[in-house]
Amino acid sequence: MSIRSPLQRLAGWRIPIALFFFCLSLALTPSLAEARAGSSSSSGGKSSFSGMGSRGSRTYENNNAAPVTRSMTPSNPSATSPMGGTPSPAYAGGSFFQRHPFLTGLAGGFLGSMLFSHLGGLGTGLGFLLTLLIIGGLIFFLVRLLAGRRFATAGGGAMPQSVGAMAAPAAARFRGRDTAVGDADLNAFQNIHAAVQEAWAHGDLGQMRHLMTPEMLSYFSEELTRSASQGVQNIVSDVHLLKGDVSEAWEEGDLEYATAYMRWSAIDYVVRLGRSPGQPDYLVSGDPKTPTEAEEVWTFVRRRGGDWLLSAIQQV
Repeated sequence: MSIRSPLQRLAGWRIPIALFFFCLSLALTPSLAEARAGSSSSSGGKSSFSGMGSRGSRTYENNNAAPVTRSMTPSNPSATSPMGGTPSPAYAGGSFFQRHPFLTGLAGGFLGSMLFSHLGGLGTGLGFLLTLLIIGGLIFFLVRLLAGRRFATAGGGAMPQSVGAMAAPAAARFRGRDTAVGDADLNAFQNIHAAVQEAWAHGDLGQMRHLMTPEMLSYFSEELTRSASQGVQNIVSDVHLLKGDVSEAWEEGDLEYATAYMRWSAIDYVVRLGRSPGQPDYLVSGDPKTPTEAEEVWTFVRRRGGDWLLSAIQQV
């Protein structure tokens, strides 16, 4: 019977030990997630809605409009749709941690909370020793990983992918299938545009619920609450759509999307609640007599055969 030396027994544990230290380092690394927040005007108004909402797999694409800065659709392409249901197909590129953010976040949070609850931070001598072990474990893991790749190359194994090859899946990611919409759809977009303006001016969330996705409804509700807390109201009247063109339309599973360029004019101003016209502090901003023009890109979504709903707003 052969007797294994301590080094041989330790070698069998090198991979689990390396993985443990790698996960532990993830738990201690500060989050680099980009915080997203939509712009908001202090006086209310729909200008604060620019760059909000979801456009399915094309949410973060450049469509010659202001980028979407506030959305419930994460930048991870495997996001679910704004109307619920199953996720849209997406490319399988990216690292394991990019494709499994919940798993890595759960593991990192558990390890981090367990570590800090027992050690009270890294300021103690034991914490310093643990830091050295983490660094050593990472170095060991990287050395073993590079050595394994060199061995695979020397043994006739598959060559590592080039940078261009690794980037290919991301370039070919799923973005839906292009479709077309008709005049009836464009008329529906124009009607939704007018109805949303009217509902906003009256602060009618009940009406908005029939015109937009739950995500967009939450943004409008938030803005109405902010305006009420500031004691102001945005009044929009005499809305005239000057131009409306569909720039793109596509489908993702049973969802259909369409993005339209909207140029319109309206009387748009903000008043102070509890004041009457003519009082010095009644008008907060805007002009109740002169119409102003606005250019925005609106995206609509519907389930196949259903009614269109406002899904995103971007300024041009």
